[in-house]
Amino acid sequence: MNKLSLPGVTVCAAASVNLPATLAALQACLDQIDFAECLLFTDKPDLSVPPQVRVVPIPRLRSAADYSALILRDLAEHVRTDHCLVVQWDGFVLDSAQWDPSFLEFDYIGARWPQFDDGHDVGNGGFSLRSRKLLEACRDSAFQPSHPEDIAIGRLNRSSLEQRHNIRFASGAVADLFAFERSVGAGPTFGFHGIFNMIPALGADRFWEIYRSLDEPGSAFVDYRLLVTQLSHGQHAWRRRLKMTFDWLKGARPA
Repeated sequence: MNKLSLPGVTVCAAASVNLPATLAALQACLDQIDFAECLLFTDKPDLSVPPQVRVVPIPRLRSAADYSALILRDLAEHVRTDHCLVVQWDGFVLDSAQWDPSFLEFDYIGARWPQFDDGHDVGNGGFSLRSRKLLEACRDSAFQPSHPEDIAIGRLNRSSLEQRHNIRFASGAVADLFAFERSVGAGPTFGFHGIFNMIPALGADRFWEIYRSLDEPGSAFVDYRLLVTQLSHGQHAWRRRLKMTFDWLKGARPA
């Protein structure tokens, strides 16, 4: 199968923890797509990475708020293409065949937020396509940076971005073709975000490989009950459920 070529898109991720899982997410994208460049922002400059990945040294990200600040402030300095695809360890490309060239007509696309019904529901930043125009607009003095960064873009500053910079947000229908997070669409999508979607999308075995690599599994425990339910099938179901329960109770690193 021929790989999708996206010479105008940079794929990027930023992490100080869960780096093996983050690299696996980037590799899942690289396996299907030829990007202009692949960037990993991390404070581990000596990290062993695939040859396609360029490490961008940063100060340690000590919190999710640090991550938001980096995404809003620093991406524009390093992304040299017209668009970038932001991925995280729990959100990446599922099926490159679902790519639509019209995605590049927009400045921001992320999965829809079902909790909002005011029309400003696009969207999730964990797996998102952003234009350089948007990256620069987020550095405008009128932009109000806040955490989480996707809410800052998609809700707090959306009207200002549209009016001051003519930023184009994808419609909900387009977002549903691009990715899913808290609500699953009727058909296949280009990508996804959310640990709670990994078992249905990737299977329990692949999820478990990723889970065992996590050095900071706290985000998994937010959805502990759902994950344990999803792990109820398969040859190793009871052992995995027991191990995750132990990790959840003790806050231990998966082994």
